[in-house]
Amino acid sequence: MSYLINHNNDSFSNSFEISGSKSESNRLLILNSIYGNLKINNLSNSDDTVILDKYITNLESHIDVHHAGTAMRFLTALLAIKTNKKFVITGSQRMKERPIKILVQALNKLGANISYFDKKGFPPLIIKGQEIFGGEISLSSNISSQYISALMLIAPILKNGLLINLEGKITSKPYLEMTLAILKKIGINCYFKNNIISIEHCSKINNSAISIESDWSSVSYFYSIVALSNAAELNIGTFYKSSIQGDVKLYEIYAKLGVETKFIKSSSRILIKKINDFIKPDHIDLDLTENPDIAQTIAVTCFGLGISCDLFGLHTLKIKETDRLEALRIELSKLGANVKVTNNSFHLAPTFSINNGISIETYNDHRMAMAFAPLALMTPIIINNPDVVTKSYKDFWKDLKSLNFNLSKI
Repeated sequence: MSYLINHNNDSFSNSFEISGSKSESNRLLILNSIYGNLKINNLSNSDDTVILDKYITNLESHIDVHHAGTAMRFLTALLAIKTNKKFVITGSQRMKERPIKILVQALNKLGANISYFDKKGFPPLIIKGQEIFGGEISLSSNISSQYISALMLIAPILKNGLLINLEGKITSKPYLEMTLAILKKIGINCYFKNNIISIEHCSKINNSAISIESDWSSVSYFYSIVALSNAAELNIGTFYKSSIQGDVKLYEIYAKLGVETKFIKSSSRILIKKINDFIKPDHIDLDLTENPDIAQTIAVTCFGLGISCDLFGLHTLKIKETDRLEALRIELSKLGANVKVTNNSFHLAPTFSINNGISIETYNDHRMAMAFAPLALMTPIIINNPDVVTKSYKDFWKDLKSLNFNLSKI
């Protein structure tokens, strides 16, 4: 099934909600599985969080996370400390191609018992849960932050706590800081300084009620919509300028692309609107080492605006749901773009016309579908396999319809 999407790009406005942050939700679910006394409000309704919640609530001996990469990594660490239990954890064919060796090695060095069911370095995994005492470990910083966060989340229950030495430039540092902020919020003593993460042992925590902020990665598509619109104003909640989510940088980045953000403290909402008489730049240059999840959105926005861009710090995009850099190159080229990619960067030349009637492949990647959908403001576009968005944003198409986007099944 595919959607043919179009929009007349008249002025429009609306007010709606976005589900809780997937990243915050998944971290809190792991911690609640360990301590059992957290009350979590505004939990994400994404597929990734639903799958994680399902298996945490009812741990089975055979676990299939499908496309949920966060669930794979976080559950691997959690299952490793479930004493006297044995698990097999697997996923989709793409998940079996996504490396997990670094996390497995780290856990085994700390005393876990994890082996490979098939290909070394990749899922499926055989995990024999046992007591892990913790201690000190060194890891390259140039890896997915989810490997490190997975270790951080189980660290407080390890009798000796955990000291992580990170070697080199850190990738996606805001996600590590988010994990640390959540640990502190529930009362764990921890710090992150000079590439060293220290987390102390904590056998129990006080009952806590935590409300999760809405997902900044999800709102990125609406920043793109406003940037590509002739005139739009959207009121969306719940968001904070002091967010612990790294993608809060969106509001600064999109100010360069014609979008103004107003934080409404009284209602914890944001108002985003097209800047009047905005003069777009010829080019933008961004290091997205700390914000790789919004790279696709920014790339497509720049293409729609006819702006050239150079985006760097994107090496983790090669091992996501698809090779996102190559997927971007292929799909934007179909639309008429001149794109070059390397192993860690994306380069777009200015585009002065967009090819019509193009069908966009989504590669089982939710962000491909949502990043390209705003181009319907410029030209009718076909999005294949649109249901893939449920991985992170179940209501995406419904919310687009509320903004006068026309969606036709084909």
